[in-house]
Amino acid sequence: MKKLRKRSEIPAEFKWHIEDLYPSDEAFEAALTAAGKYPYILAGYAGKLSTSGAELLAYMKLDDELTEKAEDLINYANRKSDEDTAVSLYSGYCDRVNALLVEISSAAAFAVPEILSISDEDMERYYREQPALEHYRLALDRIRAKRPHILSSEEERIAAMAGEMCASPATVFSMLDNADMKFPDAVDKDGNKHQLTHGSYIPMMQSEDRELRKSAFTNLYSTYAGFENTYAANFAAHLKTLAFNADVHKYENTLQAALDSTEVPPSVYYNLIEAVHANMDKMYRYVALRKKLLGVDELHYYDLYAPMVSDVKDEISYEEAKKTVLEAVKPLGGEYCGIMRGGFENGWVDVYENENKCSGAYSAGTSVHPFVLLNHTDDLQSEFTIAHEMGHALHSYYSSKTQSITYADYKIFVAEVASTFNENLLMQHLLKTTEDKRKRAYLINYFLEQFRTTVYRQTMFAEFELKVNEMQARGEAVTSDALCEMYGKLNDLYFGDGIVHDPEIDHEWQRIPHFYYDYYVYQYATGFSAAIALSERVLNGGEKEREDYLGFLKGGCSKTPIELLKGAGVDMTGAEAVNNALALFDRLLDEMEQLAAEI
Repeated sequence: MKKLRKRSEIPAEFKWHIEDLYPSDEAFEAALTAAGKYPYILAGYAGKLSTSGAELLAYMKLDDELTEKAEDLINYANRKSDEDTAVSLYSGYCDRVNALLVEISSAAAFAVPEILSISDEDMERYYREQPALEHYRLALDRIRAKRPHILSSEEERIAAMAGEMCASPATVFSMLDNADMKFPDAVDKDGNKHQLTHGSYIPMMQSEDRELRKSAFTNLYSTYAGFENTYAANFAAHLKTLAFNADVHKYENTLQAALDSTEVPPSVYYNLIEAVHANMDKMYRYVALRKKLLGVDELHYYDLYAPMVSDVKDEISYEEAKKTVLEAVKPLGGEYCGIMRGGFENGWVDVYENENKCSGAYSAGTSVHPFVLLNHTDDLQSEFTIAHEMGHALHSYYSSKTQSITYADYKIFVAEVASTFNENLLMQHLLKTTEDKRKRAYLINYFLEQFRTTVYRQTMFAEFELKVNEMQARGEAVTSDALCEMYGKLNDLYFGDGIVHDPEIDHEWQRIPHFYYDYYVYQYATGFSAAIALSERVLNGGEKEREDYLGFLKGGCSKTPIELLKGAGVDMTGAEAVNNALALFDRLLDEMEQLAAEI
């Protein structure tokens, strides 16, 4: 049985260079102490912002300075904590940074009400008197557009003071899920034991050994079931914080509150769910095809990740995966490829799983360069994860290098476009360079899985998140029984009666960290749909199409997400992109059926 290595046992070349942010813990401590001055500096501007353009400009520049320093502190603390979540020093760093951010937020609570109090006439005069203030016009317009949801200075200060408490459910989830949860070993058909962790679970579910899949599935969710009341209570607390913030700021509901900050109309969220519901027949067709190709009498949830095409080599080293990803992104030009290559070579990436390392994968942009966390397992999925996370990383890199700190942080609605764009480039590259029918069928199997997990599954998550927030709003008790029942019914809707309803799947909601991200998951589905459209446009186009896309990567938040995507070549205000993506899913099912008959 393979054991996880300790952090100290991972070779340095497979670790990110966190010292690029701060050379040592002592340097971080010094920077954190120095940042303690900001609440006092901010407070000194109270009552001044509406008095002159000079005071307003000085404050906006201070806000930029503070933003950059705070992001470095946040990133160092969180990246170090994610390396080994059991190290209390770094979880303590996270707590201390969060406490400082709450203090800063509280001290700056006066700013938005004061900015809103400035008349349109005075604001235009400030722009004329202080030409440098023009740089902040869009940022100030965004603040002033939120006038119906902004409170008095004192009320905003109190709301800001509640920020640390509001962040607690996500922190509790992370500690419980990453540091405290331990699972029984999974057992394969020959009786061999396999260590079951967050990182090893999906590879086990992709095994051709059905006994191993069933054992991993049962052991994982049975363990979660033993903590269902704790997870439910913590999730209910999270929902209450969302409701509190929405109510306090006079939004109709939590969805409107969440999407307002991203400048995306709620209709996009509802349109996604409606479009996917209209295409459920394709998922039911997929389930039937999976059952047929696996040759099983009953299809279970632990069969959903197993390859429908067997006997295909799927061991891909990290070095090989990097090389292939770099080949795949060549349509984006030499500069893009050079930046990605430099990221691989210069400490952007933390590659392998170690004891207590944060599960999953992500990219985090910083002032020095992006940091990419992986848990690489030498398979096709890990290769696609590299393409995905480096897509995020290059988006952050281009945005931060092109935009000022004021507009460098792109909205989360477009965050998943660049990542899934790269995944589609990789898939198209692999299909183009593969002649073997069995290997091609294997790749199409993977592509089908991207549609299942990114469009259908993430939309199911989005619908669950919407429903539980609505349940909270109606005053219904958010209990483990209620959550499990709701989640089970959604699985029935999305997968149909072609799969056995294993009761363990009702507990899957407990292990999804994105449910603490406040209406984030729907953007995987919209982002995937937009990425399919844009990648096809680049692959079938020329220099203009490539430059349109690179312009999107460089845009940060200098325009609304909808405007940025329109500039790149796709309109996300309707259902067309989702419908077109699922039409491709349908065509892939056709080809898979044909290939299955030939191999």
